[in-house]
Amino acid sequence: MTTKLSTLQRGVAAVTGGSAGIGKAICEHLLALGHEVVSLSRRRSEVAHARLHSIEVDLTDRQATAQAAGELVRRFEVTTVVHNAGVIRPALLAEVKLDDLDALVDLHIGCAIQLVQAALPAMRARQFGRVILLSSRAALGLATRTNYSATKAGMLGMARTWALELGADGITVNVVAPGPVRTDMFYDVVQAGSDKERQLAASVPVRRLGEAADVARAVSFFADPANGFVTGQVLYVCGGTSVGSLAL
Repeated sequence: MTTKLSTLQRGVAAVTGGSAGIGKAICEHLLALGHEVVSLSRRRSEVAHARLHSIEVDLTDRQATAQAAGELVRRFEVTTVVHNAGVIRPALLAEVKLDDLDALVDLHIGCAIQLVQAALPAMRARQFGRVILLSSRAALGLATRTNYSATKAGMLGMARTWALELGADGITVNVVAPGPVRTDMFYDVVQAGSDKERQLAASVPVRRLGEAADVARAVSFFADPANGFVTGQVLYVCGGTSVGSLAL
């Protein structure tokens, strides 16, 4: 159960990739719980809310991310970081490009480091912080996902390390790992309304694809100030596919 925040507790939640899909749903859920929210994305968020702010940035660009992180902490006292932004760039091993690997390392790993480093002073000053990294069920392995799986799996080790380093400061670090969720990124790989989509849904143990709100509710749990005894954990929001097989 998530807790409605008081003004004192509220702080500011920074959400990467907050303009669409899972990121948009996360922003909406955190706003409903009383957070002030900043979306960092290539596009301004379409969510109309007095406590929603947007910073437009290409998070695959390390220099641009550094500038955005500086702007973020100058304008806001960030106590929650939700790193949701991600791209897939699928390819079988023989066609994997190292340039794609570099881009995904910068986005999935480097961006998280930059944003959390920027937010740490405010979190430590409050002796409170929440870091939630959005990994993927693909961290367990999936054909055509060499670069994606490698970097999403890297988030798990990074989160466990940060949980050990930051626990004494009242900062928790956890991972949400979605399975097949109906978003624009999903439909870049699987055609909407296709036999492949129907077959994939039928192969999920709960017999449906996930929705962005399923993931947002899990993020809200980890962001809750009441859940400070949970850190270094990975929650698969995947309809059971993390304990079985998944064929895309």
